[in-house]
Amino acid sequence: MPTSSTVITFGTFDVFHVGHLRVIERAAALGDRLVVGVSADALNISKKGREPVFSQDERLAIVGALRWVDEVFVEESLELKRDYIVAHGARTLVMGDDWTGKFDEFEDICQVVYLPRTPAISTTAIVEKISTGS
Repeated sequence: MPTSSTVITFGTFDVFHVGHLRVIERAAALGDRLVVGVSADALNISKKGREPVFSQDERLAIVGALRWVDEVFVEESLELKRDYIVAHGARTLVMGDDWTGKFDEFEDICQVVYLPRTPAISTTAIVEKISTGS
């Protein structure tokens, strides 16, 4: 396992909200350095079936401006997670608990931590609320 205290996490981080903020803050507390992979626009479309509200460059700028984040990069493919973990020397992978068990395969190269999501908030719910005006 890597000896650094780098933590890595991934997400779309579209329509940035307090749930995103909390997961990033909690992930950063698990190490000395936080690296965040922000889903490429094309990856978001393939995962969620819609374009993000904010562009990839805007989302990179928002996440990169957070005081807890030391580095951001574009996550081009879900299949490259192992490569991203290794390339950034991450000791810990942090994901939301909606992904529990899905990344256990990486326990051979890093600790895998699933953090509880912030209750009653999601980008999908926010977008839907804005779209319907309710």
